[in-house]
Amino acid sequence: MNENPLLQGLNAELPPFPQIRPEHVLPALDTVLNESRAELKRLLQSEQAPTWQSLMQPMETMEERIGRVWGPVSHLNSVCDSDALRPIHQQCLMKLTAYQAELAQNEALYAAIKALREGPEFARLADDQQQMIEYALRDFRLSGAELPKEKKARFTEIQMRLSELGSTFEQHVLDATRAFELVIGDEADLAGLPETIRQAAEQRAREEGKEGWLFTLDAPSYIPFMQYAENRALRQRMYTAFVSRASEGELDNSPIITEILALRQQAAAMLGFRHYGDYSLATKMAGSTDEVIGFLRELAQKTRPMADQELEELRAFATDKLGLERLEAWDITYASEHLRQKKYAYSQQDLKPYFPEDQVLAGLFAVAGRLYGIRIRARDDVPVWHEDVRFFEIFDTNDEKIAAFYLDPYARAHKRGGAWMDECISRWRRPDGSLQLPVAYLVCNFDAPVGKTPALWTHDEVLTLFHEFGHGLHHMLTRVDTLGVSGIRGVPWDAVELPSQFMENFCWEQEALDLFARHYESGEPLPDALFDRMQAGRNFQSGMHMLRQIEFALFDFLLHSDFDPGGDTSVQALLDEVRREVAVVIPPAFNHFQNSFSHIFAGGYAAGYYSYKWAEVLSSDAFSAFEERAIFDPETAAEFRDHILAVGGSRDIMDAFVDFRGRKPSVDALLRHSGITVGP
Repeated sequence: MNENPLLQGLNAELPPFPQIRPEHVLPALDTVLNESRAELKRLLQSEQAPTWQSLMQPMETMEERIGRVWGPVSHLNSVCDSDALRPIHQQCLMKLTAYQAELAQNEALYAAIKALREGPEFARLADDQQQMIEYALRDFRLSGAELPKEKKARFTEIQMRLSELGSTFEQHVLDATRAFELVIGDEADLAGLPETIRQAAEQRAREEGKEGWLFTLDAPSYIPFMQYAENRALRQRMYTAFVSRASEGELDNSPIITEILALRQQAAAMLGFRHYGDYSLATKMAGSTDEVIGFLRELAQKTRPMADQELEELRAFATDKLGLERLEAWDITYASEHLRQKKYAYSQQDLKPYFPEDQVLAGLFAVAGRLYGIRIRARDDVPVWHEDVRFFEIFDTNDEKIAAFYLDPYARAHKRGGAWMDECISRWRRPDGSLQLPVAYLVCNFDAPVGKTPALWTHDEVLTLFHEFGHGLHHMLTRVDTLGVSGIRGVPWDAVELPSQFMENFCWEQEALDLFARHYESGEPLPDALFDRMQAGRNFQSGMHMLRQIEFALFDFLLHSDFDPGGDTSVQALLDEVRREVAVVIPPAFNHFQNSFSHIFAGGYAAGYYSYKWAEVLSSDAFSAFEERAIFDPETAAEFRDHILAVGGSRDIMDAFVDFRGRKPSVDALLRHSGITVGP
């Protein structure tokens, strides 16, 4: 067992990724879980009044050790999925869920933490320590600690089943995405596709041992195909495959969705909540179901007139200029891109030469440096899980290392789609007084270099990178030393997108783009005329995009609050009803978007997808403080770091925002940044 790399990595600087094998996972997890159970038993046998040092510090150590084993495994399951790891990951997920339920329903532990909260020491603890105790007690209640014994067992069964279902849901989406490919052998079928997209497809085919050009449902392949391919029948084929993923045969997620919803509702009812929506809001900024639904519907009502105009314009253009008598769902992305080019004389492909990977990274790091005085340097001696992964360290103004992160930028087989930031290691003041520095995972799915041409990214992909790095800064620039509220831990889910969406704004600022937007061959900066056209088109179809996000958010929240999984109304019928209320584009009947809606069925956004718009109000208002002064104003940046990034989950986020902004957030900045004007 001493040779198990996961156990050897418990005290290592970083996870030993190249050495980790599927056969190491179960023994390592069993070891740390059994050690934690024994340690907990010892802690609770003490007859002394509980203190931070005697109870909470050992609990932090237990949590950290389990995270050091499970974190790398969970990460590998997302970025290097394999048939060998899958069943072991699923088995371990069940063990971990059972352990967490066992911990959360431990009456003696709950009583000990309550005694600490009510004892004389509590008032002498630091604010972040107090907050962690408050959150721990809240989470005990939300995990069934106060349920009768027989109901605790059922609650645990539900949580374990939900973990299993969420994992299966995600696997089905991944497998359905991988199952489809479009191989084009006739070059005439590539009409309209830019040369860079053709080259990437040709390289993709070559890597798979196929002739011609290979297109998949991964974003870097699917999106440009839908934007530029003139062959309407092939666009329809790609669209149909994409929106019907995980809706047929063995990979059909429909029964999983029904069971997930029923179990969530049952668990919420057991804890005395009206529905899962109320349960979800117990840990969020928003105060009530009515507040969330009212927020979304008000935003939809303010956005609808603009979205109606945008769709009318698109239909007229499709008929008059593209010869499409009827605008179908698989035409919208294509027609929109051509309308954008007509109105603003640029495309995402025109911008790609100005965003080569190394320059974008250098620019991102320069922006962070201008804002927060940090310096970021590559380090090439760190073991990684794939040859394309890079590792960077962050230093403060005194050249002291304060954090680090992995960057995994390219799409590839056996890697979950989308982009995300996750914790690798969290900042923590260990019991011996030493400081553990935070490390993040930054994962994207962009096109890799083609031949000798460096990876060239669209402006949308640059936005995505800045977004995820914003999450990373929230994790890495924390100054909190208490594990449970360090970085993004303890931050309400409807506020966690604030730092990420905030960073996106810099991708639209000339002063920021001047730091890195240069042609990869000539070195020429982004031309002023192209920047002006890009700015003019910034809010192209922003009304339609806003309503689409509101559609997802309202569907999610109603699904978890005003829906009976066992009733006469189906999930599809509810989605159709939401679309009739807020959408301007109604997709075809075979569109089963919900079957791949991983955010709410396999991620952390159940009854919380509204968080994107909720947090965008916060982020837009926060950025407007920079607009009022200067986008790199050091005083404003220091205040943002001190009040938002540094505090993690150690204080109420609304109080922190008010301290930064001097008032509560206003929706005005979001509407202005989106180009949405609201009449008197």
